[in-house]
Amino acid sequence: MADKMDVDAVNGEKEEEKVGPASTLPAQQIIINNFNLINQAVDAFDARFTLRALRSIATIRKADNFAEAIGVGIRTAFPKPQNNARRVLEDMLPESAKSVQGVSGTETNGHVQEKDIVEIAEVWAYLGVLVQVYLYDHQEYKKGANFSTNFVEKVRSFNRRTMDAIGAKAYFYYSIFNENLDPKPPSKLSPVMDVRPKLLAALRSAVIRKDPDTEAAVTVLLLRNYISTADITQADLLVAQTQFPSSAANNQVCRYLYYLGRIRAIQLAYTDAHDHLESATRKSPTTGPAVGFYQQATKLLIVVELLMGDIPDRSLFRQPSLEAALHPYFKLVQAVRVGDLQAFLKCINANKAQFRKDGTYTLILRLRQNVIKTGVRMLSLSYSRISLRDICTRLSISSEESAEYITAKAIRDGVIEASLDHQNGHLITTPAKDAYSTTEPSEAFHQRIEALLGMRDECVMAMRYPMNKHRQEIAEAAKARERERELAKEIVEGDADVDDGDDGGFEGM
Repeated sequence: MADKMDVDAVNGEKEEEKVGPASTLPAQQIIINNFNLINQAVDAFDARFTLRALRSIATIRKADNFAEAIGVGIRTAFPKPQNNARRVLEDMLPESAKSVQGVSGTETNGHVQEKDIVEIAEVWAYLGVLVQVYLYDHQEYKKGANFSTNFVEKVRSFNRRTMDAIGAKAYFYYSIFNENLDPKPPSKLSPVMDVRPKLLAALRSAVIRKDPDTEAAVTVLLLRNYISTADITQADLLVAQTQFPSSAANNQVCRYLYYLGRIRAIQLAYTDAHDHLESATRKSPTTGPAVGFYQQATKLLIVVELLMGDIPDRSLFRQPSLEAALHPYFKLVQAVRVGDLQAFLKCINANKAQFRKDGTYTLILRLRQNVIKTGVRMLSLSYSRISLRDICTRLSISSEESAEYITAKAIRDGVIEASLDHQNGHLITTPAKDAYSTTEPSEAFHQRIEALLGMRDECVMAMRYPMNKHRQEIAEAAKARERERELAKEIVEGDADVDDGDDGGFEGM
């Protein structure tokens, strides 16, 4: 089932950015400043400058004159009216934004002259992403889809590594625009079906060109696309036949782990699903506008834990960012924990719309057997011997035959330690063993150690270092060796002994 998460919250497109003094500048001034950052990224071949420009979108899009600011940026970067690149962007803006004038000889971040703003492909692509953001914020999905279809093809045709981060953002909005067109997923007639060939072609190109930004973004978009129309088999094939880039940004890793966890949960691989979702919640932000993703991933994680037979910790529901969002799931956990089938069915009926919106309804329906198993386990802990008739009464089971089947399956699955007395119709509980006499505590401790070591390795791999730093260190080491050779040569030649005595004698004590 398609997940109906809030797009901006899940994908972190409106994250608050600590931009310092730049956040107080007008929107058009920030855009023009970003032109210089993009130029630096092209000159130094360093994507970090481009990422700084893209992060400022969260600040620019909040401005009241967002469209006019984009218009100023377009005219500043492309001052010639007959420029075709300029017309393509301006056609997407309202008339009020087309009448503004560009900025010439402006001062940005100190003293930057007009000559520093160059008509390059990266600047045009950056302005195109701003146009996409504007159309999405104003819910012009049809117009945005038509523009993005040609825009992503043009960006892909450039084949420039300095445009990878911008291209990844462009593909994201291209997919989101089509998701919001009617008929919406999970309908098989949805426009998202037509998007798949272009996303697959973009993924193929990104792998060949060694473009990890676009590769990670498009992989996540394809998984989202498949899951939205319940094509779980195709999503699983995509995961099996592709390798997610290890250098992907943290937000893309979180999304990939979330969708992978959803796929594994639908495939009944609850252990793998739990591992992926737990990693996604650990990596995702827990505060701010992107908390929506944390809430959605936690909801699915709770359902998977219940399907595994575990009960989530109560402190999870007390977190300020989760307390209101997880209230229906808290009631669900309470019903499962005590094995109350009637309370479980009542909770499902009361929150059916919310569960469907979260995409967890079909998984929650699988919990009915778990509720009954939990009830059987509670009864086995309370009674050393109990009749099947009493089990039917307490768990609202229709017949003794059904109760016998359920208890036998619980015994076979290891849910309870007991035996059945078929002749007298009783369930006889076996005395519990000491847990510390088994390997269970050491296995749990080992799992925690593995999780912490894995987190440490991921943090080390995520560290960024200045480009070509090793070359500078090699050059400095070579200079140091040259100085040592020169000093050794001077010592051999006697140049360093000018202060020695000339009398040639040696005065002892």
